[in-house]
Amino acid sequence: MEQINKLKQYELGYHIRPPKGLLNDPNGLVQYKGVYHVFYQWNQTDTTHQSKSWGHMTTKDFIRWETHQPALEPVDWYDQDGCYSGSAIVFEEKLYLFYTGNVRDANGERKSYQCLAVSEDGIHFEKKGPVLEHPIKGYTAHVRDPKVWQGKDGNWWMVLGAQKEETLTGDALMYQSTNLIDWTLTGSLMDETLSLGYMWECPDVFKLDDKDVFAFSPQGLKAEGEKYNNIYQSGYFTGELVDNGKFVKDEQPFKELDYGFEFYAPQTFSDEVGRTILYGWVGVMEPEVEASVPTRKNGWLHALSIPREVKYENGKLIQYPIAETTHLREKNPVVIKSTQDERITLASLQQDILIEWGSASTDFVIHLRNEIEINYQAATKKLTVVRTNWLTNNKEERTTFLTNDLMELRLLMESSMVEMFLNKGEEAFTLRYFTTETNQSFSFEHLNEKVEKTITSYALRSFIVKNRS
Repeated sequence: MEQINKLKQYELGYHIRPPKGLLNDPNGLVQYKGVYHVFYQWNQTDTTHQSKSWGHMTTKDFIRWETHQPALEPVDWYDQDGCYSGSAIVFEEKLYLFYTGNVRDANGERKSYQCLAVSEDGIHFEKKGPVLEHPIKGYTAHVRDPKVWQGKDGNWWMVLGAQKEETLTGDALMYQSTNLIDWTLTGSLMDETLSLGYMWECPDVFKLDDKDVFAFSPQGLKAEGEKYNNIYQSGYFTGELVDNGKFVKDEQPFKELDYGFEFYAPQTFSDEVGRTILYGWVGVMEPEVEASVPTRKNGWLHALSIPREVKYENGKLIQYPIAETTHLREKNPVVIKSTQDERITLASLQQDILIEWGSASTDFVIHLRNEIEINYQAATKKLTVVRTNWLTNNKEERTTFLTNDLMELRLLMESSMVEMFLNKGEEAFTLRYFTTETNQSFSFEHLNEKVEKTITSYALRSFIVKNRS
């Protein structure tokens, strides 16, 4: 029994994780014939970044899931060293997957092929091979992660993450097609020269109301105070995608999508009711930290974030758990309305904890399981999250400053992951944590003036997963 409990110590009940092996980027997010498809980068046999396939899960309600055989596997000459990240579109009742085929020659030199696979049932895919291949003049072999969408004129666009050969700096390339097979390079997505790292991964262009968004994951940003403190970042520009395929950014600077520790490689899609939904990978880590993640001993590594609905409000992206997340809530939540400090023993480690203030929050500190600390300073609107690094055992923190007074804080918690949303998605923090603590405590402590708050704590059910091996 002790061994079984140890194996389940860091289990995830309502996040997508691999049945075994290593998971990374979300891929091919799409709703096809009423069914949501979530693909992901997957090393099926080991917890290393080798030999990537496309894992595949489907759902109609984000509660009941079915696991399928890998949609893509690295068995052909153009993807033999990995079926890397990409996207999905629906056209003429068929599901199209675009992905990067990774190949290394006998000398270890990389070649990149942008490839296509097609399905008529959403389960079985026929590879069509490369539609674009390296070399691309002026760029290194680091060209990958195609995101494809249909423009308003009916033509198709593809954006690719890239690295310029001369300067070894990040870029995004745009291609156009009339038939999804033949693609013409139109140039860089942005004319403006930017110094944002040495490689741009997982580019994504999408529209929210009348605002276009260019989201991407730059590698090589140097830390600037409270910003860019993870090994790699994910963020976005807002602006306008004009008819010639150029993105003209507005005055808003590059903004990180998540201020936690591991969030990376997000991808969005639009569903049949018009929502823009985002998944991210949780996540990217320094190699030595990743190597020490405890779940490797259990044969699996990493997970996806919960799905988040994305909107554009007041000059920034708002991210908040999709409405279906509330359907995981058990009945009879714990509800506390008071001006006092509080300590709760949680009924389970799967929780949806909502804290609401009738007027602006004052200074406080929250402790989760004696492992995670959330500290808020109202005068500067500064919020800091502290955890213990499981490799070094040192404390480490991430911080952001809110634009508005803090009126709501929502925590989605599992035994080894937390996702936090402030002011209904004004900011988000995502993190893994691994503790040997057996307690299930949540505490809230005022640090000066006490104001009334309402704490509502829901236990959450796990996904129902069919065919998980």
